Amino acid sequence: QVHLVESGGGLVQAGGSLRLSCAASGSLFRYNAMGWYRQPPGKQRELVAGISSSGRANYANFVKGRFTISRDNAKNTVYLQMNSLNPEDTAVYYCTIGVVSSTGGSWSFGDYWGQGTQVTVSS
Repeated sequence: QVHLVESGGGLVQAGGSLRLSCAASGSLFRYNAMGWYRQPPGKQRELVAGISSSGRANYANFVKGRFTISRDNAKNTVYLQMNSLNPEDTAVYYCTIGVVSSTGGSWSFGDYWGQGTQVTVSS
């Protein structure tokens, strides 16, 4: 069993920044990636960024150059630094952990999920 606790969401103006954190606990050894998905209003959940236990990162095209994912393995914590936010980034952001499958360079994973944290970007 794995437990994920997210923090750091909120309301920010366009152009601003937020930092999300997610701490994992439990039996983590079988999983090789942590990361973030998001679900905008009325849309499907989509990958934002993932990072492997060795530090290799994978980003969705729509966040490249604006968001940075990192992790602290000693703390079993993953971070998402979000800069240059725009209203299209408004969504519930979910932390996840799992075993990565890769198709065409895009990652997919998600064995366990956090409760989600709301990010709202005003124009």
